[in-house]
Amino acid sequence: MTAEKFGFQAEVSKLLNIVAHSLYSETEVFLRELISNASDACDKLRYEALTQPALTAGDGDLKITLSIDKKGKTLTVSDNGIGMNKEELVQNLGTIARSGTAAFLSQLSGDESKDRSLIGQFGVGFYSSFMVADKVEVLTRHAGQEEAWRWQSDGRGEFEVEAVDSDAAPSRGTQVIVHVKKSEKDFLEPLRVRNIVRRYSDHIGIPVVLLDDGKEDTLNEASALWTRPKSSVESDQYTEFYRHVSHGFDEPWLTLHWKAEGKIEYSALLFVPSARPFDLFQPERSNQVRLYVSRVFITDECEGLLPSWMRFLRGVVDSEDLPLNISREHLQNNPVLTKIRQGVIKRVLTELRKKAEKEPEAYATFWENFGPVLKEGIYEDSERRETLLGLARFRSSSGDGLVSLDDYIGRMKDGQDTIYTLSGEEADKLRASPQLEGFLSRGIEVLLLTDPVDEFWIPQVTAYKDKSFKSITRGGADLEKFEPEASADEKDEESAAGGKQLDVLIAHLKLALNDAVKDVRTTNRLTDSPVCLVADEGDIDMNLERLLKQHKRIDETAKRILEINPKHAVIRVMAKKAEATGASAELEDAAHILLDQARIMEGETVPDPAGFTRRLSGLLQRGLS
Repeated sequence: MTAEKFGFQAEVSKLLNIVAHSLYSETEVFLRELISNASDACDKLRYEALTQPALTAGDGDLKITLSIDKKGKTLTVSDNGIGMNKEELVQNLGTIARSGTAAFLSQLSGDESKDRSLIGQFGVGFYSSFMVADKVEVLTRHAGQEEAWRWQSDGRGEFEVEAVDSDAAPSRGTQVIVHVKKSEKDFLEPLRVRNIVRRYSDHIGIPVVLLDDGKEDTLNEASALWTRPKSSVESDQYTEFYRHVSHGFDEPWLTLHWKAEGKIEYSALLFVPSARPFDLFQPERSNQVRLYVSRVFITDECEGLLPSWMRFLRGVVDSEDLPLNISREHLQNNPVLTKIRQGVIKRVLTELRKKAEKEPEAYATFWENFGPVLKEGIYEDSERRETLLGLARFRSSSGDGLVSLDDYIGRMKDGQDTIYTLSGEEADKLRASPQLEGFLSRGIEVLLLTDPVDEFWIPQVTAYKDKSFKSITRGGADLEKFEPEASADEKDEESAAGGKQLDVLIAHLKLALNDAVKDVRTTNRLTDSPVCLVADEGDIDMNLERLLKQHKRIDETAKRILEINPKHAVIRVMAKKAEATGASAELEDAAHILLDQARIMEGETVPDPAGFTRRLSGLLQRGLS
């Protein structure tokens, strides 16, 4: 049969070029990746055989076999797992179907060192073999099927797929034949292969066997790592198992290994990555923890095992109390799984709390990576809301570090019963907001909320330890109770600056701005800026409104209130002019310029740039003439 040629998906071609030339400083990890894939194939067959025992008839002992042909310059990794049919070959070895591929590729910068780290997080598996190969062949037969297939490529843009005679392929499973480059011939040495397997793949629960001079030598312990006592597992074994289940190349930030005993027993080996996975914020929000039953792999997409706000976790949960023949569809509402879920969540949150208390700097790294995900739980999980609020960390107006809500409450001013917040995209921009001025001048701390999820959990929570949350961009700022007692001279000065002149100015501003604002009023929240925009007390928060408009969830925006600073020089001059001359084109232009200035300070676009430019030019001309 003539071989059918296919072109690699564009994304694969881009990855192959980087992988083959610059991805890993240690090319030996290609063998780890091939063994990991073979292990997954065996796990999948073992699960399918629960309901279709004929799939393993006559060959029930699953294993991975390594064989070396020095004369032919090949290293072969074979498994008797699930195997592939033609469609699966083309899909699995010619495309990247992982969710978030486009987002991942958009982050590739062309900087090899940066891209190397990013691709490591993405996980390239099979394609890493092209680091050491001139050509790669794959012979495979799907369990329970007659047809066998060969896939081959030199990794330069195309691959071929053809049917092969039954005798030329394994009876079941997959053989990956790596035609080793001359420069990489040390991978044809049995001692080198032994050392690689013992270093990277000892944790694999399937026997990894080396065929050497006709003898079989099992190279790994071949027992599930999570079933071993913690005292018998080395840190590097944990690291390699983490990389196996996460397809990552970083070190785990936190390792949790325990066995729960009681009415329901299960073992868990979970990891928190040290680097944020690129697909953490994909719409599916699916967790990446594998579920086993009596060491038989069931699924790595079990919605009932962990909540979506713990999707940063990687690892394994294994229980003997779940039925082996349970279907993935029936897992969601299984009462045993529900209890396991509760136990895992409790343990993880407890360990995070310990880390936060004992190693705050390390915990800050975790929070920068995964805090936005954990905050989703504050919104979604009312049962654990108080615990999650205690774990939450925030940027603050008081410094560059992260603070907890307990830290904030401990620093509250006398008489303060509110946790003040300000929302936006970046902490540095928020620190320049005019809304902060009055709070800073009175020494009142404000939490700076920069994650989109903040806009959703704040209205849901409303308070923490009897302290209510309030956005400082809404309504009255409640700053009167923090005002220092003014002297008689100061009161006289304020009175002179306000009174009738200010009332006249406000009337003119309302008339000039008409429907552009909801109201115009004085404020004590400003010290350096002449004006700012705020939402009315009952209206939607300004930042949430911006987010919803960006995502086309709303068309119309609520009118804002323009607050003016009666002590600012510009406002004083305008107040005097309003009283002296009444309405004028000059005063109307100034009113619109102030409104546009307030919009710019909020990071919003000016609705009439041409009008803004004309008014500003006229004001400058009059001021300079």
